[in-house]
Amino acid sequence: MTDWGACEQQLAAGIEALGIEVSAQAREQLIAYLRELSTWNATYNLTAVRDPLAMVTRHLLDSLAVLDFVTGSAVADIGSGPGLPGLVIAIVRPRMAVTVVEANSKKAAFLRHARRRLELKNVTVAQERVESWQPDEKFDCVICRAFAAADECARLAGHLVAPGGRFLLMKGRDPAAELADLPLDFRHVDTVSLAVPGLDAARHLAILEPGLI
Repeated sequence: MTDWGACEQQLAAGIEALGIEVSAQAREQLIAYLRELSTWNATYNLTAVRDPLAMVTRHLLDSLAVLDFVTGSAVADIGSGPGLPGLVIAIVRPRMAVTVVEANSKKAAFLRHARRRLELKNVTVAQERVESWQPDEKFDCVICRAFAAADECARLAGHLVAPGGRFLLMKGRDPAAELADLPLDFRHVDTVSLAVPGLDAARHLAILEPGLI
């Protein structure tokens, strides 16, 4: 049996350590999301992380660690998988319009289920291959986690970033080597080292902007 109380406590401690504002309602929704993910994962293998306590750290807190860098009103999460970090961002920032883009049918089905179950009216699910997806509007912020190498991310999804927007790449190790071959229409602005509470592993966020070097 999962100790959901322990999950709630670990989430609360992690949020405090990160120093971010998360409402009580959003915290409840994050745990509700984790319950849905844990249930579906038993059948559909959406994530290799099985233990809900580990999911708090490796999924929820890992996603929340980038929250302060996600700007604008329209956000796209590329290769969202089961909604990481897109659904987490949408839960904590309900005024942001978040589009989660996922080509895999089982993962996209879970995203639609979670949107309905959690009543996430600010979420749109796009079951698309990102390189061929042409939405009506570009996004203020495009983010991806464990999707592809930095240069490949920019080539596949760079067309989704609005002028003046930003492209955020969630990485483990410092992605400096990957950033050497960026397309000419993107520039590397900064790479930030992140500390995820309870996670003994390197985490970095590379920030890119569109525009010629």
